[in-house]
Amino acid sequence: MSEDPFKSDLQKNADAVIYNHMAWSMGMGLIPVPIVDFFAVGAIQLDMVRQLCKLYEVDFKENDIKAIVSSLTGSGLARLGAQAVKFIPGVGSVWGGITMSVLSGATTYAIGQVFKKHFEKGGTVLDFDVERLRKMYDDLFEKGKKEAVKMNNDKRQKKEKSPSAKDSSENEATSKINRLKDLADLKEKGLITEEEFQTLKKSLLD
Repeated sequence: MSEDPFKSDLQKNADAVIYNHMAWSMGMGLIPVPIVDFFAVGAIQLDMVRQLCKLYEVDFKENDIKAIVSSLTGSGLARLGAQAVKFIPGVGSVWGGITMSVLSGATTYAIGQVFKKHFEKGGTVLDFDVERLRKMYDDLFEKGKKEAVKMNNDKRQKKEKSPSAKDSSENEATSKINRLKDLADLKEKGLITEEEFQTLKKSLLD
């Protein structure tokens, strides 16, 4: 994420929230568990909007936000259809050349940016015009895919610069630890249940 010197501190903080949750979403998109990964991504997106509401001093209304996100991203059936693609033999986790990890990151990026832009104009959760902002979401989703691919490439380049196999192994272990901490944080906030936490943890460790 490149810094824009003309952005306010509030905008920079909002972007940091979006990119952090985008990275977490991409990590969850790698989990090979049917449905669970999308549930986890949804929980991350909800937490992202909660933090944006806090930054912009907007009342957080969970049920209304869930409905808005669902309307922006499409029906649950369409989302599950995309999820099912990753389990087709020979296709793996790729959908049209784009991994589920990238798609998870892109949709989180788009949702975050839509809410951010709406709040910047003084909007609230109650006056969110889904029909008007859906086109903005679609455009930002395409940009989000590019941002997610760039994030993946940057991560890959850092890994390739690792001086030894030992360091690479240590980095992988550290990454797993960080993702476990993220899962524990989601459970502590009540965004995922104990059962879902154990399922995700087992998948990550396996």
